[in-house]
Parts: sequence; C-alpha cells; structure tokens
Amino acid sequence: MEQPFRVCIFCIRTFIHRVLEPPDDVKKLFQDYSQNGIMSMDDLLNFLSKVQGQNNAKEDDAEAIFNTLKHLNIFPRKGLNLEAFYRYLLGDLNTPLSPCVHQDMTAPLAHYFMYTGHNSYLSGNQLSSESSVRPIKKALQNGVRVIELDLWPARNNDVVVRHGRTLTTSVKLLRCLRAIKEFAFEVSEYPVVITFEDHLTADLQDKVAEMVTKTFGDMLYRPETDELEKLSPESLKKKILISTKPPREYLETQDSNSPHKSEKSSEEQGGDEKLRSSTINLFSCSSMCFTKQDQIDEGEQVQGEDEEMTIPKYRDLIAIPSGKPKGGLEEWLRIDEKDVRRLSLSEQELEKATRTHGKDIVRITKNNLLRVYPKGTRLDSSNYDPFVGWKHGAQMVAFNMQGYGRPLWIMQGMFRANGGCGYVKKPDFLLREKDDFDPSVSSPVYKILKVKIYSGEGWHLDFRHTHFDPYSPPDFLVKVGIVGVDACETSRTQVVKNSWLPEWNKEFKFEVAAPELSVLGIEVSDDDKYGSPDFAGQTYLPISELRTGIRAVPLHDRRGVRYKSARLLMRFDLKDSPECSE
Repeated sequence: MEQPFRVCIFCIRTFIHRVLEPPDDVKKLFQDYSQNGIMSMDDLLNFLSKVQGQNNAKEDDAEAIFNTLKHLNIFPRKGLNLEAFYRYLLGDLNTPLSPCVHQDMTAPLAHYFMYTGHNSYLSGNQLSSESSVRPIKKALQNGVRVIELDLWPARNNDVVVRHGRTLTTSVKLLRCLRAIKEFAFEVSEYPVVITFEDHLTADLQDKVAEMVTKTFGDMLYRPETDELEKLSPESLKKKILISTKPPREYLETQDSNSPHKSEKSSEEQGGDEKLRSSTINLFSCSSMCFTKQDQIDEGEQVQGEDEEMTIPKYRDLIAIPSGKPKGGLEEWLRIDEKDVRRLSLSEQELEKATRTHGKDIVRITKNNLLRVYPKGTRLDSSNYDPFVGWKHGAQMVAFNMQGYGRPLWIMQGMFRANGGCGYVKKPDFLLREKDDFDPSVSSPVYKILKVKIYSGEGWHLDFRHTHFDPYSPPDFLVKVGIVGVDACETSRTQVVKNSWLPEWNKEFKFEVAAPELSVLGIEVSDDDKYGSPDFAGQTYLPISELRTGIRAVPLHDRRGVRYKSARLLMRFDLKDSPECSE
C-alpha cells in the first residue's frame, strides 16, 4: 500500500506500506511444531507447553485460539498455517501476563501491596484543579483499591470533598460515595478501602456515618471486634472498608484555634502562611510550593486512648484505624505489633526513617499497614520512587493518579500483576518472622532475564500518518530496561528508518536481584535528529509474572491507557542465575 507525504506545494513523497513478515524465529518454531505446513490442535498444545511455558494448557485453550482466527480468510479448516499462527502470536490471547488472579488471597491485609491513590478526587494539579467524581471512577476502573477523600464542612450543614486551603473546587461527598459504590467492583471483586482525612465537627461526622451506611448498605464492612490482623482480601470480597483517624484530634485543634486559647504554634502558623503565599503566587511562579502541606494533608496524631472517645456512630465505620503515635519516629517504632492500625508517613519522612531504621520499618509492616503519600511540594501531581516504600513493606504507596510519567508507569506495571486485581502479595523475604529483611543490603542476582524484541505494529491504526513526521513515516526505536530495588539498567535497539512496521530482532540480557520487586520497562519513541524523540508508547511489566515464550506486548499512552492496536512482538526467558543454582 502506498502512503503519500506532501513535502511542499509541488512535491509529494510516496512510501510503500509493506506487509509485516513473521520473524525467522517464528518460522522456525512453526516448522518444528507443525506437519506439512499445518499446525493441528495437538501441535498447538505441544507448542504452548514446550515453548510458551503453559504447562497447564488444555484443549479448551487451544480451541479458544482457533476460534479467534476462524473469521479470517487465512484460517484453514484442518489447523493453522504460518500466517494464522503469526496472527495468534500477535493477538490478545497471547499476552505477557496471566489475566487471572493466581496468588494466595487468604493472608492478612498487611501481607499485600495495595493499589493506592492520593487525593483521588482531583482531576489535575494539587492547587487549582477541579474536584470531581470522574477521577474516582477512572481510578477504580483501572484497578485502584484505596481511594482517599478529604472531608470538609460546607454551607447548609453539608459535607464536601476538596483539597483544603487551596484553589481547588469542591464536590459533594454523597456524589463521591455513590460513584465508589457504582464502580468499586467493576474490574476487581477484592475490597476497596476509603481513607477519610476529615476536618469535621462531631455533628458532621455523624452525618457522614449516616451517608456511608445508607449508600453502601451491606457492602460496608463494619468491624465488631479488633480482628484486622485476621482479615484477608478473600474474606472481604465485594466489601468496602473505611480507614480514618478518630475525631478527638480535630476537636483539640478547634479548641486551640479558639479565641479563648493561645495562638497556633509557630510551626503550624508558618505552614499556613506559606500555603497562602503559594496560593496567591500560583500563576506567577510555577515552582512555588508550601512546605507544610504534609501537615495539612496528613495531620494524624493518635493514641490508643483516643479511640475510646470516638463518637459511637463514627466509630462503627472505622474498619482500619489510622494515625501517628505521639513522640516521633522512635515512639512509632515501639508500637504494639498486635495492635494493628494504619500508619502514615510522607515520602520525605519515610526516606529519613529508612536511613537508620530500615529493618524496624520492615518489622512493623508485617502486621501494620503503612501508607506513604507524596510530599506537599508536588503541586503538579507528580510522583516519587515507589520502590523505597515497597522494599520496606509499605502496603499503601499512595500516588497521584491524575498525572503521568515514569513513576506512575512503574506503579501501573507493578499492579498489572496478579490479574490486575489491585492486590499483590508481598515477597516472602518481607514477611519472615525470625529474620527481618535488611533493605540497605544489596540482594544477590537471583534471575537472568533474556528479552528479544522482534517487531512492532499497529501505530498506523492508532495515529494519523503525519503524527510523528509530516514528511515521512516514523523512525522507531525501543528502550528496554530493568527498574527495581537493586537494579536500574537500560538498553536500546537500533533505529528503523521510515517504517510503520519496524523489525529489530535485537536480544538483551539483564541480571535481576529481586524479581518480585522489579519491573521491565519498555518505551518506544520516534527518533528525531532535529529535536527530542516523539513518544510512541510504553508499558511496564512485573518481572516475576512474565510468561515465557513469544508474546504480544500491548503499548499504552502517557497516562497508561492502552492503545487499540500498537504492540510489540517479544520473547521472554527468565531463568535462575548460575550463582543461585550452585
């Protein structure tokens, strides 16, 4: 097929849009696993078992593959020819990850990483964007299991959700709750946790309790005893849990602001002044920030006796109590491990704590839930390195899902594991009872991952033919690398000039120290010798869950939305390191 590009008024360049041929490896495999140019159902099962590593493949699996190809003219009645076999390899049934939940889901909640959002109601930046139910719906449809709502009083004795003391708009709490109810279990039946950061008076807390109870009904999990350490994702299927701090702290704060009380502490007052300054100068200086936003977002100071004073109606909601014990980090690390609760640290606080108390944090997170949230200076809804939290056992590494960028791509890749259900089992070394894992010590190489990038297709269906270059087809290249706890290594293919159907046939080898806490990053770009490369797709995949063999790897846009057609044909081989097998 010819594709014209207008260079000027009088000149048109024409390029031939060729057909993508199967790579030599595919031709060789088809020859080895077919008879007289036809691959029968038994031959296909043999291929799935020996090449694709699907040892449990059954006749139903092979039949499903046959059924997806029967509508094509290239499908012979007796089996697959080479072209039909190649279309299967590039099809949606040949994904690099299992689409099913396969991990043990009966362990306590603290034994899982949970897909967690921060300020889930914001549609853009942290200072002036719209608060809406749309980001909440989108997050749930993407598999997020922990939704954060900031509750504030409004006129007419109502409760709204907004980012306090900023220019962001507000949205009614009831609308948010209804959206959560509607979309909570659309893509995953495992529990949704709603974290409330409330700034409410006692009467409004009672109103919230009534809203939540009436909205969710039987979907709401209401604890009768302190049994959090026994609750598992499996036992909480299709349940919604509330996590918040008891209300006494808010009442104390209100008293401290009363005219009859002394003025705010200098630290709190300084935070408010910097926040107001940031709000006023938002549009005059994009880098302006308020340094005490962490206190505004997460002002959680809770002691055990506070829970006894919780308002009864509100107390009934709290399935996962949250807070920071008074006394700083040292006191936090001495909490009773059996008194299970959710603890919160900013990314800065966590990084500081890990320098001297890494093993203690791992020990605490064996039973308690740790939530890490972005620092307040991330006004653009950017994110941070999630591996710092994960390697210390933090279950809730909260991200701004509104933005995009490599940290968010890593987060999305991590939670493509386990069927994309939003819960990923923590590796055994973070859960050992007798020997606490030391995150500061580098892990030995456990696995060798071989990756071969054959070819790509589909961009001409997802993009305008002049999207990458107005005068010629794109010049694609692929960057591939390991990102993880003890690894950050990147390689790249050669540039394929002027082709919508690039062929690279390039193999790479990576050493992987902790495959359970590592992802394979794949980024495609159009090389531009006159400027920055143009983005052409990305995907990040959890290494420990990669299916071996030749796989079709779908690509996603900058925000993590999957393209309809753009994909790569790749081969994966993950084996034990020779050092570990000795």
